[in-house]
Amino acid sequence: MKQLPFLLVLVLFFAACQEDSKQTSTTPPPVATKKIPIPKFDREAAYNYVAKQVEFGPRVPNTPAHKATKEWLSSQLKTNGATVIEQDFVATAYTGEKLNSTNIIGQYNPKAKKRIVLAAHWDSRHITDNDPDATKQNLPVDAADDGASGVGVLLEISKHLATLPDYMGVDIVLFDAEDYGDPKPGNSYSWALGSQYWARNLHVSGYKPKYGILLDMVGAKNPRFRKDDTSMKYAPEIVNKVWKLAKEMGHSNYFTDEIVTGILDDHFMVNSIAGIKMIDIINTPNNTSPVFVKHWHTTNDNMENINKRTLGAVGQVLLAVIFNEAMGKF
Repeated sequence: MKQLPFLLVLVLFFAACQEDSKQTSTTPPPVATKKIPIPKFDREAAYNYVAKQVEFGPRVPNTPAHKATKEWLSSQLKTNGATVIEQDFVATAYTGEKLNSTNIIGQYNPKAKKRIVLAAHWDSRHITDNDPDATKQNLPVDAADDGASGVGVLLEISKHLATLPDYMGVDIVLFDAEDYGDPKPGNSYSWALGSQYWARNLHVSGYKPKYGILLDMVGAKNPRFRKDDTSMKYAPEIVNKVWKLAKEMGHSNYFTDEIVTGILDDHFMVNSIAGIKMIDIINTPNNTSPVFVKHWHTTNDNMENINKRTLGAVGQVLLAVIFNEAMGKF
């Protein structure tokens, strides 16, 4: 993801949006007649999922680590009960390089009309261009937080989705080629290549989930999840519901009502291209640019900066969203 200048954000916000696809059915899905228990999120397991991704090495497209991680992610989703689609595509990077990429989609109750989508990006940035040591700025990023943390949370959540009633569907979408963007300003669409492709080539014809939630950099200690202006533009009602629920669960120290501006992330592409409402849970602890964590796009984005308590808080909030949605209470 990238932080954008304010004026550029305004330009992007007024980009043309794709027309909403028509619903295939107007019949409302059934509502649970009894309480469905909300599972307990295992933060230790989520942490191990993050560590496993980092063990492969930087997941930069066109590398052996990227290929091995793709196979492992698909396997884990299948093990956890998903119907998996590997959406292969070739993206052109700002450098002109062709990136062999794959969006990985895990479907739960794929026939259900009522659906939500959960997303994160699984690739690593190819350069540590924000590293304070200039001699290290051409190294790839381990991406423990900026990528692997969100994926780790979603993999742990995926263990529980097979227990949902059959009228409630969830899709997990792991975007590729998110972080191969141009470090120079002004080339915004060089970022989030996987979500751009998915938004233009949805894995199901007429796909129209109720809403989506994107996770990005959700692993650091003492996070500050502010409401970003893209999420508030396209889906303020979803943002406010999620933040309210998080506070009711005792996480008001993490989920704050402050607004942060200038965030370009996968959710912008999903909202503006596909017309699917998607919000972003992203750690933006700083008031000055860059607003992201200090280890963002540096060699320090490693397991030392992954906090189990943060993973647990985000994961438990998402499970509460999903299962309350299944009960018609969200």
